[in-house]
Amino acid sequence: MFIENNNTIIPDLSLIQDLDKNYCLQVFNPLPVAFTKGKGCYLYDTEGKKYLDMIGGIAVNSLGHGHPKLVSAIKNQASNLIHCSNYYYIPERSALAYTLCKKSFADKAFFCNSGAEANEAAIKLARGYFHYRNEDRYEIITAKMSFHGRTLATVAATGQPKFSEPFAPVMPGFKYVEFNNYDAILEAYTPKTAAIMLELIQGESGVHPANIEYVKMVRKFCNEKGILLIIDEVQTGIGRTGTLFCYEQYGILPDIMTLAKGLAGGIPIGAMLCTDEAATGFKVGDHGSTFGGNPLACAAALAVLEAIKDDDLLVNVNENSELIMSKLYALQKKYPCIKDVRGKGLLLGIEFDETISASQMRIELFTKGFLVSSIGTSTIRIAPPLVLKKQQALSFVKALDQILKNTIPAKRSIRDLLGTNKDTSGENK
Repeated sequence: MFIENNNTIIPDLSLIQDLDKNYCLQVFNPLPVAFTKGKGCYLYDTEGKKYLDMIGGIAVNSLGHGHPKLVSAIKNQASNLIHCSNYYYIPERSALAYTLCKKSFADKAFFCNSGAEANEAAIKLARGYFHYRNEDRYEIITAKMSFHGRTLATVAATGQPKFSEPFAPVMPGFKYVEFNNYDAILEAYTPKTAAIMLELIQGESGVHPANIEYVKMVRKFCNEKGILLIIDEVQTGIGRTGTLFCYEQYGILPDIMTLAKGLAGGIPIGAMLCTDEAATGFKVGDHGSTFGGNPLACAAALAVLEAIKDDDLLVNVNENSELIMSKLYALQKKYPCIKDVRGKGLLLGIEFDETISASQMRIELFTKGFLVSSIGTSTIRIAPPLVLKKQQALSFVKALDQILKNTIPAKRSIRDLLGTNKDTSGENK
C-alpha cells in the first residue's frame, strides 16, 4: 500500500513517480526527488539526503520550514476553526486586513488564494473603477517579459506570448510595452487606458529590477492622466527584497498592490490591497472567493508578519543580500562566464554566457545539495527563506565556485549529471 491506515505516505520515490505519471496531469517537469521533511532552510528527501533550499518554494517559504511561530499558529487555528463562509465576519481576516493596511499605503484589502487571483481582482477593480465613474476605460498597459499568472485574464496580462498562445483568443484590453522604457508608456496610452500594471522586479523573465526614475515617472504619469497604478508584488512582497514591500524602495505609492507567495509562509493565500478611492471599483457582490480570507490562511499570514517584525528578518535579508552579492561579484571577476548578477534582497538572478546552461547549472547545484530554479537558457534564480543564515549563504556561493572551477562539460548530458535514465532538463514553472 502507498498510503497506510494512519494516512502516512510511504516515502518510496519510484512509487511516487509512477503514481504521479499515471494519475497527475503532466504539466510539471520535476527533478527526480521527493521531499518528506523540512527544517529551517533545509529539505530532506525520501532517502534522508539534506538540501539547502535556495529557492524557498519559489519565494513562498518566507520563514523556511517548520518555523515554530508559524507551526504553532496553524495548529492552534486548525484546532479551533479552519474555514468559515464569508457570509459571516471572520476575526482573522479582519485582523490581517488591518495589519496589512497599517503597514502599507492601503486602506482596504481583499483576500483570495493565489497571486493569479490577486491580479485578477486588481484587473477587475481597475475596470470597475471606471465603470462606476461612467467612463469607457478598460485597457491596461503591462510590460513585455512580465508574469502575472496563469488564469485566462492574467496570461493575457502577461507580456510573454508563450504563456497565452495555446489558449487563444486571449482576453482583450491589454497593451504590452518594453520594460523600463517610459516613452513606450506614452505611446501605448489612449483615452481608454484604465491602469498601468508593473512588477518592480520581473522575476519569471530573469530577475530584472525596474529603474527607480522610470517607476517615479510612471507614477507621475498615472496621476496626470487619472489612471490607476497597479504594482504586482506577488513575488517581491513580504520582506523578500529587504523592505516589507518593494515599492518602499522606489519612493512611490501604488493605487493597487497584489501579494501572495510568502504572505502565509506556505499556506495558500493571495491579497489585493488598494486605496479607498480605488476601492470604489467594487460594489457588494462584484467579487468574491469561497476560500479567500479563511481563518487558517489569515492566522498563518499574521504569524509570518509577526515573525518578520519580532525576529528582525528584514535586517537578516539585507545583511545576507549584501554578503551574497559581494561574493557573487567576486566570482564574476573570477569567471567571465558570469554575465550579470542582479536583484534586490533575497531575490537574485545570476546570468551566464552561452558556455553555461542554466538548466545544467541547476542540476549541478542539485547534485551538490542546493535547490535553485533556472529561467530560460541563461539565468538561475535564488529566493531562499528570509531566515537564511550567513554560513548557509556562503556554502551556496562556495558550491557555485567549485562548479565553475571544474567547468561544466558542454556535452555532458543531464542524465549523466543525475546518474539517471530520466531526462529532467526542463524548468518546473
